[in-house]
Amino acid sequence: MTPADATRLPTRREPPAFRRLEVRRVEDLTPRMRRIVLGGSELDGFALDLPAASVRLLLPPPGQDALVMPTWSGNQFDLPDGSRAPIRTFTPRHHDPEADELTLDVVRHGTGAAAEWVGRAAPGAEAAISGPGRGYEVDRGASSYLLVGDETALPAISQLLEVIDPSTPVLVHVEVGAPEGRLPLPEHPEARALWHELPAGAEPGDTLVEAVRALGELPDGIWVAGEAACVQRIRTHLFEDRGLSRSQATVRGYWKKGRSAT
Repeated sequence: MTPADATRLPTRREPPAFRRLEVRRVEDLTPRMRRIVLGGSELDGFALDLPAASVRLLLPPPGQDALVMPTWSGNQFDLPDGSRAPIRTFTPRHHDPEADELTLDVVRHGTGAAAEWVGRAAPGAEAAISGPGRGYEVDRGASSYLLVGDETALPAISQLLEVIDPSTPVLVHVEVGAPEGRLPLPEHPEARALWHELPAGAEPGDTLVEAVRALGELPDGIWVAGEAACVQRIRTHLFEDRGLSRSQATVRGYWKKGRSAT
């Protein structure tokens, strides 16, 4: 390949620019889940057209409180010093276009840039988001639904329960790291929620993998999200062991155990 050829290699499409916001309110929903409401005029024109969509949250550089706006290099967002910008992806719980507010419900566990920011977030603090990313198109023709996820998937599961037809049966499996991780889910007349507490020493998602494998006939609509290795095991079971087509289930990795959180 010549240098001229290399210049023609495609790069990742530039994502939407970051919108500068501020923290307006903070509330602890449970000892393991903190609600952070972001707001600002730059949310004008922002829209969440589908449930279970995502946004990128820009965090301050390590050891700093102030945000540093990054630039797109063609493959990633970089800070002025050349380092990679600290960015994490979350599912917004709610968007209020009238108030120009975006609500994030974030699990408080682990260490690293995101955990530190969530722990010290206070009204008036700087924030910035980019997005939204792809959401989930609910199949209105599905006769039943299966929703599976850990605590990080609770915002998306809650959104899905709010939009799945009230007459459609929904089975929900949620894994929590501790009993206090349970969170009230939106009312759905035909939903049944089963909560699983992860035993000490078990791998994240073990209870979810077991629950899915124990199911008999699978519903028409299937949505799964959580730790990457867990959802890969569920993906293998659904698509290889059960023979489902890729269009029959949406399976997404939200985080990865052991990945550096700095």
